[in-house]
Amino acid sequence: MHIVKSTIRYLFRFILGFAGFVLVYLLASWLLPFITVNNEPETTKSDLDIFIESNGVHTDFVLPVQQHIVNWNRLFPYSDFEEVDSTCHYVSVGWGDKGFFLNTPEWKDLKASTAFNAAFGLSSTAMHITYHKEAPVEGPSCIRLKISRGQYYRLILYIYRSFQWQHGKLMHIDHPGYNRQDCFYEANGAYHMFKTCNVWTGNGLKNMGIRVGVWTPFQGGIMEHIGK
Repeated sequence: MHIVKSTIRYLFRFILGFAGFVLVYLLASWLLPFITVNNEPETTKSDLDIFIESNGVHTDFVLPVQQHIVNWNRLFPYSDFEEVDSTCHYVSVGWGDKGFFLNTPEWKDLKASTAFNAAFGLSSTAMHITYHKEAPVEGPSCIRLKISRGQYYRLILYIYRSFQWQHGKLMHIDHPGYNRQDCFYEANGAYHMFKTCNVWTGNGLKNMGIRVGVWTPFQGGIMEHIGK
């Protein structure tokens, strides 16, 4: 009887502690986006347009494919994709958990093991690249940002460093994409509940000097606060 009571007591403490952890995590994820960094306005000329796009959970940078600073089709060759050519004028770039990217094309495909591995950093990471014919439509799920050349250079360097490289080339992952215009590459870094895909996007914005929340684990922390 004493063993049973002790087990119940420890189980109760574990559940209580876990519930407290979840509560603190959710509270921090709601409050910290209101605490912004890079609050000084950009003083150089902002003449380049990029986009931040959200699917409701995950955020991407959406960039012009060809631009006088960089041509992304040299980094992401058309041959890595099933149906991409020079008529695609924009490309979206996102970082995330490799297992989630490859094994969860739709939410109905999400497995508990995939979610657990992602939350606790037990999987590797990948970059998800998608070509688009046209620029995304601005709205609640898509924000246009006007940036300077210097800011764009910093974003390019940030993106380059997010990939794994081998012999001067990206490491393409031989796995079907979600459609005929996307594919995956090996990435650097570990994904976990404190460094999510949206934290990666937020860090890229910080690196450019864009005003954004100090910690952005969920997409709302970016889409609702960016630049404000």
